[in-house]
Amino acid sequence: MTYHLILGDRAYSSWSLRAWLLVDRWDIDADISYVSFLSRDVEAQLERATPSRTVPTLVLADGTPVWDSLAVAETLAEAHPSIWPEDAPARAVARSLAAEMHSGFGALREVCPMNLRVAYQDWDPGDGVAADLRRLERIWDYALDRFGGPWLCGEYSAADAFYTPVAARIAGYGLNVSESAAAYVRAHLEEPSFRAWRALALTEGPDLPWYARSYPQADWPG
Repeated sequence: MTYHLILGDRAYSSWSLRAWLLVDRWDIDADISYVSFLSRDVEAQLERATPSRTVPTLVLADGTPVWDSLAVAETLAEAHPSIWPEDAPARAVARSLAAEMHSGFGALREVCPMNLRVAYQDWDPGDGVAADLRRLERIWDYALDRFGGPWLCGEYSAADAFYTPVAARIAGYGLNVSESAAAYVRAHLEEPSFRAWRALALTEGPDLPWYARSYPQADWPG
């Protein structure tokens, strides 16, 4: 089956990155189109494609839209089950991890929107972000210790795709995390699919000023 995957700006759309990783890492046949974030009329651009008018949206062969990232993962997994771990306990943990990312970490998302074109340093993210980081360390360590790595539940799975933008935020905003969490972040920065996505993000489209922050800047890590 060939899918149609509608995505947003590569530099800024964290949910689009998650969906793209699913099709790229598992070599899933998908025609990809992008909506522009420049004019902020994303809903108008998606009016005919999906009732949610959000990205990412996966359109099935019969025209049915799937407009939620977790639903996209589950829909793709019906034909490509290796998106989730084969081992049942690992699969359960991977789904728990992805669901928590899907619904949680609000402070990290609000204070540190994904921006793959710039890196920051030497600023105080506040208590809310710090609490989110400690929670990430705890659940990442649990999964990595239980399943032995190198990814959260052994081999790369949808759970890792869901945490890729989190790793990009930690790296891009110079956030302090434990040694084990930092190693997991580095694995994402070195992962070929993420590197390909970011390379395109650096060259496609203009900088969007509403994503910029006034913090001291640094070189992108890695």
